[in-house]
Amino acid sequence: MVFDEARQLIREFKGDAYAFGAGALEQSGVLAAQLARRAVIVCGSSIASRRVADQVRCSLQAAGVEVTGEIAGARPNAPREDVLRIVNQLNTQGPDVIVVIGGGSAIDAVKAANVLLTLGGEIDDYFGVGRVTEALTTSGRALVPLLAVQTAASSAAHLTRYSNVTDLAQGQKKLIVDEAIVPPRAVFQYDVTVSMSRDFTLDGAFDGIAHSLEVFFGAVGKPNYERIAEVATTGIRLIVNHVQQAASTPDDLTAREALGLGTDLGGYAIMLGGTSGAHLTSFSLVDVLSHGRACAIMNPYYTVFYAPAIEAPLRAVGRIYRQAGLTDADVDVLSGRELGLAVAEAMIELSRRVGFPTSLGQVSGFTDDHIARALAAAKDPQLRMKLQNMPVPLTADMVDEYMGSVLLAARDG
Repeated sequence: MVFDEARQLIREFKGDAYAFGAGALEQSGVLAAQLARRAVIVCGSSIASRRVADQVRCSLQAAGVEVTGEIAGARPNAPREDVLRIVNQLNTQGPDVIVVIGGGSAIDAVKAANVLLTLGGEIDDYFGVGRVTEALTTSGRALVPLLAVQTAASSAAHLTRYSNVTDLAQGQKKLIVDEAIVPPRAVFQYDVTVSMSRDFTLDGAFDGIAHSLEVFFGAVGKPNYERIAEVATTGIRLIVNHVQQAASTPDDLTAREALGLGTDLGGYAIMLGGTSGAHLTSFSLVDVLSHGRACAIMNPYYTVFYAPAIEAPLRAVGRIYRQAGLTDADVDVLSGRELGLAVAEAMIELSRRVGFPTSLGQVSGFTDDHIARALAAAKDPQLRMKLQNMPVPLTADMVDEYMGSVLLAARDG
């Protein structure tokens, strides 16, 4: 059964450091106590986060963990202003362990804030790959231990080495990628996601698909291809087969568990590999599109671009979409561009069924300035890892020609 397979994969991934599924919140105190005994809570403002916070406080108290203060979490997309506010507030509290409760943005903001709290400097100093570890090694310091309590099936920020921070003035998102910022303990009780709105549910689900899909496409020829294939196809299958039900019937706990497991496996995937084109483009669309929606629009177009280099994963993904009734194409006999087009059309069909736009041209507020911004961002050395993760790796001097053509196709549909 796919649910059992998913649970086993997650156990193999995180072991006893992660409590997930039914009753997981009751383990919050025990997990926090393994880290330290004086905690500050950073909590998001959503209904789910506030409800979860009540249960977490009780669990912390029962485990003998003292809560010395509480701080408001970050807004969506973890604006850098919110990160700096959290740093200042944590600095006055001096916690021995930080307990962050919220969705991906809340957790990302605290990951970044913890870096600045410990190391100082500017947030821009740490964008890119491995810069936090380098600074910790040089300084001899250690980050404050973090317990991440997730409330949304989406980014899997509670499990990963990534922290997205947004410059709202520039409309641009950037990324810290570092093993040092992985929360050492995490909790996610999937039934808390019943309070997620329909839009948030869909955005989170498509972000989870994008994580598994982009890593899977980039894994061809890599030593861990088989493991990535197992993780990615299990995650994609869970989400594709249950996302419409979760959106239409929010209190369907089976569908909610499927999205929780599926997005967690997306988190596992991005710890095995990295995302690429669609994620890179989404970072320049933050003023007009949610992240999950941007990835849902862009991935079919990148799929066609990559197709000749990724036939094996394309067939595996295509079978999932065919079994879900999203295409009649026989993906096992197609090849090259035709295979890519068939799978892309199936992906677009799922977006269409949930009411997502299927091209950038359909998005209110989108202009060609966004294309220019995306192309410029792709040449930024701090985002170079996204180009390198592509199944067809690009260098900065190739961006305008090749990535530009993908963006124009996504604009026009």
